[in-house]
Amino acid sequence: MNKIIPIGLLFFLLGSATVFAQSKKEDAALIAKDTLKSNDIDPLTPAKAAFYSAILPGLGQAYNKKYWKIPLVYGAIGTSLYFYIDNNKKYHQYRDAYKRRLEGHNNDEFQYLDDSRLIAGQKFYQRNRDLSALVTLGFYVLNIIDANVDAALIQFNVNERLSLRPEIYPDDVTLRPNVGLTFNYHF
Repeated sequence: MNKIIPIGLLFFLLGSATVFAQSKKEDAALIAKDTLKSNDIDPLTPAKAAFYSAILPGLGQAYNKKYWKIPLVYGAIGTSLYFYIDNNKKYHQYRDAYKRRLEGHNNDEFQYLDDSRLIAGQKFYQRNRDLSALVTLGFYVLNIIDANVDAALIQFNVNERLSLRPEIYPDDVTLRPNVGLTFNYHF
């Protein structure tokens, strides 16, 4: 028993000396590493993309780095613009031919048509011209909306750790297949 007290006192002094020695180090600080990558969200990104698309169609898609959409934008707007120009040209041809008929000239390219057919052709091509103008305007607005929505959605977290999948599983009692959705988040 007499030997246990000095040995216990010795261990106590040695143990406290090492603790005091470790507390004197001030230059080594523990820094916790952040395991999640910080995604900086810029609330003006959708507005910038929409503005760029409004200035020049396809520029908002280039700003969003969705380069494959640019030919689609120009194809849609270009096709509808082609039909607008073509219908406008034919409308003016029919209108000019009808005006020449009213003046008494009968030597135009539409000699085989009577006056009622010229009026019907004017109305047909005028309606198609107006419809083509609306379609062109619609594709232009759709281009702006696409750039805006794509810029807004690009800031969302859509990685493999977060998933929503359909699942078909059998019922325990009837063994009939049940359909459901599972929401998974892996830490």
